[in-house]
Amino acid sequence: LEFMLPFRPLARGQGRGNSGLYHVDMYENQILDSFGSDGIHNECGGIYSIKDSAVNACFPPLTWQTYDVEFTNAKSHDGKKIKDARITVRLNGILIHENFDIPRKTGGARSDAEGTSGPIKLQGHGNPLQFRNIWIIKNNKGSFFLGLQALPNSQNTICLLLRKTLFSVCMLLNYKNPYEFVI
Repeated sequence: LEFMLPFRPLARGQGRGNSGLYHVDMYENQILDSFGSDGIHNECGGIYSIKDSAVNACFPPLTWQTYDVEFTNAKSHDGKKIKDARITVRLNGILIHENFDIPRKTGGARSDAEGTSGPIKLQGHGNPLQFRNIWIIKNNKGSFFLGLQALPNSQNTICLLLRKTLFSVCMLLNYKNPYEFVI
């Protein structure tokens, strides 16, 4: 996934292009102009409200940036979570989270129980940001799918890979919020 954040020199904190990448619409990696900031959980790369990035790898605004994410959904049995979701994240090629077990949902998550399938969501919060080159690869038993496929179930691992290629992206508008897109 590639993204470009707006230049908002007078804005502070969440006013600097706030957005997010939601995995199964429950766990958010923050997207925000955090160039020169501390890299905490509510800044670019952070697992929102849960974990700071190992390092702030955010580029300046108006620069294309990349997220490489390997995400495995939580597992549940009889409606109860039995294993946490797990995530590895690279921001602009730099490892910022490695095999981190996400202990709970992040803010803005859907109300369904953890371990259920769900969409990948690109959040906007009314900010003029851009996304491109979104690859989704199913990574189990050696099979993979490139492009937009059926939603994952709780037994699958989903990878978002960022590569500079000619790859068309389709996003479906989420009519609950015109600034959120569901893939």
